[in-house]
Amino acid sequence: MDPSRLAGTVPADDLVRPFQVEPHQLRGRLVRMGPALDAILTRHDYPLAVATQLGELVVLTATVATMLKFDGILTLQTRTNGPIRLLVADYDASTRSVRGYAQYDAERLAQLASAGASMGRLLGTGHLAFTIDQGPDTERYQGIVELVGTSLVDAVHHYFRQSEQIETGIRVAVVRQAADERWRGGAVMVQRLPDEERGYQDQEARDDQFRHVMTLIGTCRNEELTDAGMAPDKLLFRLFHEEGVRVFPPAPIRDGCRCSEERVVALLASLPADDRGEPSEDGRIEVRCEFCARLYRIDPATITDEPTAF
Repeated sequence: MDPSRLAGTVPADDLVRPFQVEPHQLRGRLVRMGPALDAILTRHDYPLAVATQLGELVVLTATVATMLKFDGILTLQTRTNGPIRLLVADYDASTRSVRGYAQYDAERLAQLASAGASMGRLLGTGHLAFTIDQGPDTERYQGIVELVGTSLVDAVHHYFRQSEQIETGIRVAVVRQAADERWRGGAVMVQRLPDEERGYQDQEARDDQFRHVMTLIGTCRNEELTDAGMAPDKLLFRLFHEEGVRVFPPAPIRDGCRCSEERVVALLASLPADDRGEPSEDGRIEVRCEFCARLYRIDPATITDEPTAF
């Protein structure tokens, strides 16, 4: 790949760039997120540690989802006993949009953060769930693994080893820029293709090749993954030019929420009347979307007991 030939053709932000490392036949994704990630993280007043972890999960979700072949929604969710007790992010393949939110114990988080606790302690122990929903006519898939290691990346590595048995390497970075306090994120992910797709015979050689590529990914600095001034193809060339890297057309990643008034009404209709919350002074029921923070004010007269698709 000649990076100069592609200069100016690939946007620097909010995209996924598929690639393949040749001749090792390793498939990969380079993800770069700027305005979309900033919008997701800044519409809630999250503490720095919470926003950083949610940002990592959002970037990981977009990266993993675009590596999979599916039509539907991929959700990654953590539930733990730590102060950051819940992280959720999902990617909608039909709109190429991602969203996320977090729940946390502010008092416990402040106590541990002031004591210099690691990210592993802030997350605590628990599990990471992968869910793929391809619509009402298909069976939903869910895989759950223990939240191991000291980071979300460790847990994703564990999932692919345990559940998919696919050798996977991921490097993720999320930063809030000092100059303008905007959030940026990036990731590079590679996987070994199944044996029948590679055509290789020497297992030891394949292992050496994969370890070598993992070493190259380990040299990728946070600023390279997140800097809009570093073109995605330039970074791929820097990492893999000796091996040879083949790139494929990029795709956008959008900040997008699937909430709507119709969905909120359907949700309220599925609940017993006593669980729908107290009406406001004008008699409307107020519901705020946890993902995008949009406030819906629903007239109770629009809520019926008839089944509605949600």
